[in-house]
Amino acid sequence: MTILANDTCRASARAMPRLLRPVRFVHGLTASRRPGGTPAGTAAGTWLVRRAQLTDMTAIIGLIDEAASWLRSEVGTDQWQRPWPDREARDQRIYRGIKSGRTWVVEDGSRPGDPPGRLAATVTCGRGGNKKLWTQRERQVPALYISRLIVSRRHAGRGLGAGLIDWAGLRSRDWNAQFIRIDVWTANNELQNYYKAQGFRHVRTYDFDDPWEYPSAALFQKPTKEIDIVAAARFVEV
Repeated sequence: MTILANDTCRASARAMPRLLRPVRFVHGLTASRRPGGTPAGTAAGTWLVRRAQLTDMTAIIGLIDEAASWLRSEVGTDQWQRPWPDREARDQRIYRGIKSGRTWVVEDGSRPGDPPGRLAATVTCGRGGNKKLWTQRERQVPALYISRLIVSRRHAGRGLGAGLIDWAGLRSRDWNAQFIRIDVWTANNELQNYYKAQGFRHVRTYDFDDPWEYPSAALFQKPTKEIDIVAAARFVEV
């Protein structure tokens, strides 16, 4: 679960080295414009992205806590106000994402004096959809499933989250992924509108008798052919 996507990603670690290859900034290209009028790929420079290590786990949880505080005070949503379904299970998902090689982090360092180890963002992604949410027929179509996409409030409004989606989606074309898919917190309408503005289409929303059974059940997807190449090229794997 994240400020931008939720925690349903299941992936093969062996597929990831081919999924995410180093890419350099593409100079001289004209930035495209995202749905809703937001210029894409306009922030200066590049971002350094790498596979997360277990030593990053505390920083990743810190990003989640920061996002939860902001969501409560500024958006008024119950997203992440308590770990789902509990802290131990939440932390185990983060641990498995790191160990499997599916979790990536963007390092901070955009300002002089930034301490080492500070993270600007994180994302977990890979193949294999949650059987609780995506039908067997849907899961037969090659797709990239994104979860725990979180951007530090220090970098809000710079297109970092949207660019990470494009970055991961571009590499998923290597194995012919047709869609980028996410599940979004059911009660967070503002976040759902954000994804719509990024070109995602609403697939469906599950209505569980007990919302806490699975609180992130609004499903969205976007064709990989619609990703922003310029925004994706801002990320350099290290």
